[in-house]
Amino acid sequence: MSIVTFLKERRSWIVAFIFLQFFLLFVAWIDPTINVTSALYAISLALFLFCLFLIYRFYRETAFFKKIEALDHENQLSQFHFARSPFEKQWLHYLGEQMTFIRKQTLEQQALLDRESDELVAWIHEVKTPMTALRLMIEQLDDLQVRTEFLYEWLRIHYLVDQQLHQKRLLFIENDTYIEEGSLHDVLISEIKNVQAWCFQKGIGFDLQGTERSVFSDFKWLSFILRQLLSNSIKYSHDSDIVITGTEENGMVTLTIEDFGRGIDARDLPRIFERGFTSTVHHDDHAATGMGLYLAKKAADSLKIRLHVQSELSKGTTVILHFPKRNQFNMIERETRM
Repeated sequence: MSIVTFLKERRSWIVAFIFLQFFLLFVAWIDPTINVTSALYAISLALFLFCLFLIYRFYRETAFFKKIEALDHENQLSQFHFARSPFEKQWLHYLGEQMTFIRKQTLEQQALLDRESDELVAWIHEVKTPMTALRLMIEQLDDLQVRTEFLYEWLRIHYLVDQQLHQKRLLFIENDTYIEEGSLHDVLISEIKNVQAWCFQKGIGFDLQGTERSVFSDFKWLSFILRQLLSNSIKYSHDSDIVITGTEENGMVTLTIEDFGRGIDARDLPRIFERGFTSTVHHDDHAATGMGLYLAKKAADSLKIRLHVQSELSKGTTVILHFPKRNQFNMIERETRM
C-alpha cells in the first residue's frame, strides 16, 4: 500500500479533522472569551499529533497488508494470528471463508472437467473402431474416383478426432512423453502414406531431401506435429510438390517443410499459433478450425522443438523445425519426469 493510496482511503478522517479545526477557529473568532492565538496554538498542536497518528496508522496497516500478500494461498487465513484489531480479525475471517468457498468451487469444477475429459477421450477411443471398419470398407470399393473421394472425407474426420484426442492429452504431456532416438525419415514416410489419397486428389507430390537423419524426440507426439503441418500444407496447395528438407549443423537437426500454396498474409503471421485463429483474409474458409498450428506449437514447445513459420501471400509457406541437440536429451528427459 502506497502513502497516496492510504491518504485516499483515509480522506474522510482528514476532511473531518480539518472541518473540526476550522470550526474551533470560527468559535474562537466569534467568542471574545476565547483567545484566538491560544486557539491557533491548540490547532497547530492537534495538527502535529494528527499527522503522527496518520503515520502510525499507515505503517501498521501497511504491515498488515504485507503479511496478507506474503501468505501461502494453500493455507487458511484463520491459521494466522497477526491481526490485532477487531476489524482486522473480522476481515481475515471473512477473507478465509471466501477462499475456502472458492477453493471448494474450484475443486468441484476441476472434478467436473476431468470427468468430461475422460468421457470425451473414452468416446474418441470408441469411435476409432467403427472408423477403422469404415476405412477397410472404403478400400474395398472398385471405383477409384469414388474410393478416393470417400478416403478424403474419412481422412478429414480422422484428423478432427485425432486433434480432439491430442488436445486433451496435451494437458498431461509431461506424463505421456518418452524421449528416444529414431529416424526422422521413417516418421515422415508414415505420415505421407496416410495422406496419399488426399494428395492424389489434389495433384500434390512430395520431394524429400536429406531426411535420413536421427533425432531425439517422443515419436508419438512428433508424428502428431508433422501430421498437423503436412495437413496444412496439403489443404492450401494444389498441383504442386511439397519440399521437405533435412539438414544438420553443429549437432542440431533442422527440418524444413515448404509448400507453394496460397501462403499467409503478413499481418496474420504473428497470430497463427493463437488458439482458434484462422485468418483475417480468407473469411470464407469454414473448414479451418484454428487448432492445428496451436496444438502443434504447444506440443513442439514441450519437446524443446523450435517451430517457426515464414510465408508470403500467394507464393507459399515454409515451416521450420529445429530439433534439440543430442546433449539436451538428458535435460528434456529430466523435465518430463518431474
